[in-house]
Amino acid sequence: MHRKADIVETAIAANNFTTLASALSAAGLLDILKGDGPFTVFAPTDAAFAKVPQQTLDELLQPENKKRLAAILAYHVVPGKVTSHEVIASSSAITLQGKKVNISKNDGVKINEANVIVTDVEASNGVIHIIDGVLMPAMN
Repeated sequence: MHRKADIVETAIAANNFTTLASALSAAGLLDILKGDGPFTVFAPTDAAFAKVPQQTLDELLQPENKKRLAAILAYHVVPGKVTSHEVIASSSAITLQGKKVNISKNDGVKINEANVIVTDVEASNGVIHIIDGVLMPAMN
């Protein structure tokens, strides 16, 4: 009997989230997302990360910026399992980072400015919704 893969294993197996996996590792968040959860992850693809200026990405991956990177990545995670039907029924969600993401349904479903391109990718400890942009929280 096969056990269902967790969020991290599911993302890595998709081969479209190498930058996200590297960033989660650099931020020390892999263990959290391999934990019991449940979690909902708005996962930016490698193409989404490619829209971020390379210099910004390189800076965020530096050890001295670990806290900032962790805050940005935690902004992509909502506690609990939130299916696409629940996402569509909501206008916002509070992230693990503590700040709110806005959900709009005017032109497809958007999380802040990022389009949701694939929904309800099941994992043993939650669900992944794939987005085409990296969500950047306002930093205080």
